[in-house]
Order: sequence, then C-alpha cells, then structure tokens
Amino acid sequence: MSANMAEEPDIVTEALDWQGRPVRCQDCPHEDIQAEGRCDLGKVCVADRRRKRIDRFFANNSVLAARYLDHPYFEVRTLAARHASVFLIAPLKDDPEPDVRAVVAWRLPLGRVRDMLADPEPRVRAVVAGRLEGADLVPLLSDCDYGVRIAAVKRAPPDALVYAMHDREPEVRRAVARRLPQAYLPGLADDPDPLVRLEVAEHLAPEHLSVLMADDDMRVRFAVAERIDPRFLPALASDPVPPIAEVARQRLGAS
Repeated sequence: MSANMAEEPDIVTEALDWQGRPVRCQDCPHEDIQAEGRCDLGKVCVADRRRKRIDRFFANNSVLAARYLDHPYFEVRTLAARHASVFLIAPLKDDPEPDVRAVVAWRLPLGRVRDMLADPEPRVRAVVAGRLEGADLVPLLSDCDYGVRIAAVKRAPPDALVYAMHDREPEVRRAVARRLPQAYLPGLADDPDPLVRLEVAEHLAPEHLSVLMADDDMRVRFAVAERIDPRFLPALASDPVPPIAEVARQRLGAS
C-alpha cells in the first residue's frame, strides 16, 4: 500500500489545501504540535493536498488519525485509515472512494473483509484476494477483472489452477504457468501466446521439454536449449538460429 508514496516526488514548496487554497499555520487546529516539530508547513501537514505531506503528518501524529476518518478529501481519509486504530476503520468499508476501501481491506482482520469480495472496484477485490488462502480463492479465478484473477492465481492451490489454464488474458495464463503442477503444464505448450509458452519452457521438467523443441518462437527454443534433457540436444544443435545451436553444442560438449 506504500507504492504510490514512493512514486510521488515532493519538490513543490507551495502549500495548498485540497480545494486549492493557500495553507496557513494560523488556521491550523494543531498549534500545540507545531512547537514540537511534528508538523512543518510545506513538508508535514494534514491540511496540504499533497499525499506525501499528509502521510508524514499521520506518521508523526498517528493518534490524530482518528479525527480525519470522515474528512471530505479522500486522500486524507485514505491515509488516516492507514494510521488510525484498526478498531475504528470498519465503517470505511462503505466509503465512496475505492482507495479508502482498499486500505480497509488490507488492514481489517480477514474475517471482517470477506464480504468485500463483492466490492465493485477490482482494486479492492484484488487486495482481499492477496490475503485469502486455499479454496477461498477458487471463485476468484473467474473474476471479471484480470488483475483480480492474477492475484488469485498467485495464491490459489496449484491443483486449482487448471481452471485458469485457458483464461482469455495471456498475462493470467503466464502466471498460471509459473505455478501449475508438472502434470498439467504440458497442456500450455501449444498456447497461442509465445510468452506463455516461454514460461512453460522455463518451468517444465527438462525431460518433458521436447514438446517445445520445434516451437515457432526463437525465445522459446532458446530456453528449451538451455534446460532440456541432454539426449534431445543433437536436434537443437542444428537449429537455424545460431545462438540456439551454439547453446546446444556447448551443452553437448560439456556432457
């Protein structure tokens, strides 16, 4: 939940609130903490509209976060929810802003957020999926959003991934190929997307890689040449792509 914080540079010195008005210390209700250095206009300020400055304020004054859980500016509510006591944030499960609900889905006990799998926002469902385990993830393998499906694929029981082998999104099938049990992995060897087949070439047991030796994509054949059981290398040593043939010959020479 902190990725956005790292991406936002803090190079603007002007302090404006969420409605574009200049921020003034004399209007602040927290005069008592100014002298203690727990806020700093333009750098650490809950009245500022910049996300990093608000987050710094709550990091320095987490006890004050509870006061801002109903603030009209969604960034303030989002960051207050990150720092406030977990016992206070359950009402925000129904917040109109997805970012706020995502924080709640991340922080509340798992038993309190299972109903958020019905949230209309995929980001919220993905957060819940990232916390579930076992059979609870299987229904999410058919979620309407591919990001949620990927989150489910990364944590679902490997044997359950057969239900996602033919997902319409190549990125989902790539994630499946990374975790699919060996018994099912050859079923993706004829996938229409070469990057899915590349994942198969990098994860399938060497003795079964012969199914990809004649793949149309040179990247797949190269990965095969690097890993395949040595008894299949002679055929790859005459591959029309020189780097593939060279890898095969080098491995033959070393065996």
